[in-house]
Amino acid sequence: MYFSLAMNILQPETYLIGLIGLLVIVAILVGRQLLRVRRDEANLIRLEKGGASSSKNAAELYELGSVQLKKRLYPQATSTLKQAVKRLAGEPEEATAVIENALGFALAAQDDFQNAVNHYQRALKAKPNYPVAMNNLAFAKIRLNQPQEASTLYEEVLLLDPKNKTAIKQLKKIKTSVDTDSPNSDEIRGF
Repeated sequence: MYFSLAMNILQPETYLIGLIGLLVIVAILVGRQLLRVRRDEANLIRLEKGGASSSKNAAELYELGSVQLKKRLYPQATSTLKQAVKRLAGEPEEATAVIENALGFALAAQDDFQNAVNHYQRALKAKPNYPVAMNNLAFAKIRLNQPQEASTLYEEVLLLDPKNKTAIKQLKKIKTSVDTDSPNSDEIRGF
């Protein structure tokens, strides 16, 4: 009897402690997101006031385009990254690959997958073993209804990075969709 009385007394306290714990976790998550958004806003304002949009420097344009992508300002990011591509002369191949990949991402975000494919391919021409661009190209190929090419690209990614979660997950999706699209033996026999 004493045990059940103690349990009844502790239940409200346990509930309140759990609720407070949950509220603390939510407050931390919301606070982190708020800080992230404020940081992106501050970077965007700093870059715009600093004249990055009219810069002749591909790195500054890429930085502005990256912030615009984070803010989901895809048309603005596309314009900025196209300017960065025009100013790539003399930049290392790594920079070319990163900027071309970002431009492809901005285009894909606007459902312009054919042009995105072109930029992903340019990124891979600049840096052939670039898993992020390969994953992005494969995704665009899926959206263009080219699952076999996408599957090949994801397999190449896994050769470079065997633990690449994106490639593993997407390759499973492709194989599952191919298996469900092809008739199985029961359907062929009429069962």
